[in-house]
Amino acid sequence: MVVDGRAPDPREARSTPEFIALLRLLKDASGLTFRELSQRAEAVGDVLPRSTIANMLGRTSVPREELLAAFVRACGCGPEQVADWLAVRKELAVHGERAGTAEASGAAPEATAGYSSEPPTVPLPEPAPARRRRPRTVVAAAVALVVLAAAAVTVTLLVRDDDDRPESRRVTGPVAGGTVQIRSVHSGFCLSEKRGSDSGRLYQVPCEQETIPSFSLKPLDGDAWRIVTDHPDYDLGCTGVWDGMRDAGAGLQDQECGKRGDAEEFLIESVGRPVEGYRIRPAHTRLCVGAEGNSEERGAELVQTSCDGADRGSLFSFDPVAEGTAGG
Repeated sequence: MVVDGRAPDPREARSTPEFIALLRLLKDASGLTFRELSQRAEAVGDVLPRSTIANMLGRTSVPREELLAAFVRACGCGPEQVADWLAVRKELAVHGERAGTAEASGAAPEATAGYSSEPPTVPLPEPAPARRRRPRTVVAAAVALVVLAAAAVTVTLLVRDDDDRPESRRVTGPVAGGTVQIRSVHSGFCLSEKRGSDSGRLYQVPCEQETIPSFSLKPLDGDAWRIVTDHPDYDLGCTGVWDGMRDAGAGLQDQECGKRGDAEEFLIESVGRPVEGYRIRPAHTRLCVGAEGNSEERGAELVQTSCDGADRGSLFSFDPVAEGTAGG
């Protein structure tokens, strides 16, 4: 917890997921962006790229010691706090879990109230809620989407024949309203989060399996679109670029709408005549969405990347999903 502007105590973590959640809470409490954290680290001789921070906060294993130390220092923690974080990290790396909290371990009472014993170097403001969206059980009523009629452009596309990819697929353009699977023309896989993860990161998975969340498209002013999500655990949200980052390589993430400005608005452009697929371009950078490294592998993460020479790796189809069906 963060109370009265003080940092979360890493000794509260009993497992690696709890440890990573406390790191996210520390970042939120600092009130600093990824860019500001990177700049603060550089000012004291640490190396802490913004993309590395994003990867660390979305991982399922403890970070490297030097990365963890640089991050907590940049968040405003003093030497004793850094030592606490490193000690807990070492214990989790060796044993995978911890027996109990700081209070159970016999720490002094003044250090067991959910904070480190030393206040951070920089006062930390009250954090945003740790969850990326409100759970479905808290939502009083579903938000209705405006469904507009639009024509879908479809053509036949030949795709390499292998175990996961049929010989031909139809490329379908964006249509307002209605559930779609967003399919990579390059790999034949569909966008999905990992079941059980709360990071909101998007990966490519076989379209035939159940993909989460469900996606639909909402037109905005001009030529922009919003990719609206409906998650079984986190309710309605929007797809956007992680923390509004502008760098190539920044991951796509589903989160509560309105957190990232135009980093959760997209331009959707057709490519080829006849249409070979559609580029998805974040409005704040005009880069392209694609699998990391133009990968055709199952499980590759979706990121914003350069559009140059990458058409085959950054083209998508918006395949309508019949109501009540899972997968493709």
